[in-house]
Amino acid sequence: MILADKIMNLRKKNGWSQEELAEKMQVSRQAVSKWEGAQSVPDLERILMLSKLFGVTTDYLLKDEIEDEEFTDDADHVPVKQISLAQANEFLEWRKRAACCIAAATFLCIIAVIPLLLLSIVPELPGSPVSENLAGGIGLVTLLILVAPAVAVFIFCGFKNAPFEFIDKEPFETEYGVDGMVKEKQKAYRPTYVKFNIIAACLCVLSPVPLLIGSFTEKEFFTVVMLTVTILLAGIGTVLFIMAGVRWASMQKLLREGDYALRNLRDQKKLRIKKSVGTIYWLSATAIYLGWSFLTEDWEITWIVWPIAGILFGVVMCICNLIIDRDKE
Repeated sequence: MILADKIMNLRKKNGWSQEELAEKMQVSRQAVSKWEGAQSVPDLERILMLSKLFGVTTDYLLKDEIEDEEFTDDADHVPVKQISLAQANEFLEWRKRAACCIAAATFLCIIAVIPLLLLSIVPELPGSPVSENLAGGIGLVTLLILVAPAVAVFIFCGFKNAPFEFIDKEPFETEYGVDGMVKEKQKAYRPTYVKFNIIAACLCVLSPVPLLIGSFTEKEFFTVVMLTVTILLAGIGTVLFIMAGVRWASMQKLLREGDYALRNLRDQKKLRIKKSVGTIYWLSATAIYLGWSFLTEDWEITWIVWPIAGILFGVVMCICNLIIDRDKE
């Protein structure tokens, strides 16, 4: 019995239509039809999925001489979590709210330095009754007041996202109708996603312009004000990137597309290494920024850490990829 007949028999035995099997396999109905018509053969990754889905061995699927079904050992079988339509809707709605929360918290962290920058030049204004120490103290207190709720929001989002962590860490399957619903939402959201990314990219590219304008004058107050405008523009751009990206990523996770597509074990390991390197890198950049800023109190200069870190991050990721690829060889 050839593979085509085995797939069709197993599908019918489970009571699934070609469309239902296609959704479970993350392929089109036409692809399933071609498999069953012996017009094409599933790749190795799909063979493994079929084996897991039907609970039969890959030998049974691939070897024509094996006529009787060979089932996998139940003791070794790890049940895959199923995501229902209700769960998928709940996940998407939560990530929609989380996008706003994370964006707002990130914006607070970005603008937290603005009061400190503005207050740093107040003592130098003619007739100012505010001393340098008082201005610095008020600025630091304001910074902490803005950062504290942002940290609370990040922690809150982490706890709220706990029930859905398995989507990132474990294999899962979606029940009938889930993929269709998510694809409809993705199609409806795509124009907004594209628009947000275009606006955000333009804002980030143009954000240094006010600072450049301010640097052409000898008035320190005007320069600092232009620096705050630069920070605000970059902050707004970051907010748009986050709001668009978090929602889009939630849909890609359920559909297992893009960065969340089904991967082999080697690719999964590579992705985990890159995530770990990225986390360590940005934590180190934050530590350098805060350490340099608090030790020197030159907040109007230390912000340069972030654009430099952003440029070097690409270099670090390229080196990381080269090392991983060399180890694979």
